[in-house]
Amino acid sequence: MSDPDGTPFLLVSGAGNDFIALVERPAPAAETIRAWCRRGVSVGADGLFTLRRMAGGRYALDYANADGARADLCLNAARCAARLAFEQEPDAGSLTIETGAGDLIAEPIDDTCTAVRVPVPAEGRQMTLRANGRDVPGWRIDAGVPHFVLWWQGDLDEAPVASLGPVLRAHADLGPDGANVHFVDLDPPGRLRIRSYERGVEAETLACGTGAVAAAACGIAEGRLSLPIAAVTRSGFELRLDAAPEGPDGLDRWRLSGDARIVARGRIAAAAGP
Repeated sequence: MSDPDGTPFLLVSGAGNDFIALVERPAPAAETIRAWCRRGVSVGADGLFTLRRMAGGRYALDYANADGARADLCLNAARCAARLAFEQEPDAGSLTIETGAGDLIAEPIDDTCTAVRVPVPAEGRQMTLRANGRDVPGWRIDAGVPHFVLWWQGDLDEAPVASLGPVLRAHADLGPDGANVHFVDLDPPGRLRIRSYERGVEAETLACGTGAVAAAACGIAEGRLSLPIAAVTRSGFELRLDAAPEGPDGLDRWRLSGDARIVARGRIAAAAGP
């Protein structure tokens, strides 16, 4: 991917979850992704994705976290990718985004907001993890990628995301790949606040789209939430979940809408690399 003038890129943000975006370019090596995503000494981002135009109004999304490891799905990245796709096809009412977790139908809302229709997660299972000398009850659920959702009973601003999050994220009972961890304050029947510790970033992020879907699914399973649901992220942006039409595969779907904006355009210089 050598380019004497630097690699063309966009910096995009989905509700505060930020990404380096490459359009019609191959994904760089994992070590390059890690280098570019370092904050303070490089571009800095929670992850990187490539977007490639296919035939028939379809786009292929390839996503990697800041550690360079590929992930099947990131819904904030998917909404940002849709935002870029609609720049290329401004008259399109919808587009299909191909991901490692299946196809998503994207819809434009305005210049800083897009929506994607996602399959409703399969029912999770309740479990209790032992971490930092305490029992932590929660839900293990898959929303394209694995999540552990716990209900936080105190002040969410004081939740130990930085100390308890990494222990739960790598807990042996969650499997060898671990899971994203979400501390959630429910406000039934249609609102929640969420803070997320994400694997691959290995830190708290300002938003997690699949985490919002996972938390909503767990709240609905307990009979404490019902659609429509507004998920308030750490950044303050809301991600909204509504019922959506059934997909061509026959699966029930939700519509996740929220902030997705282009922050900057430029070129990544060689000094930003590994």
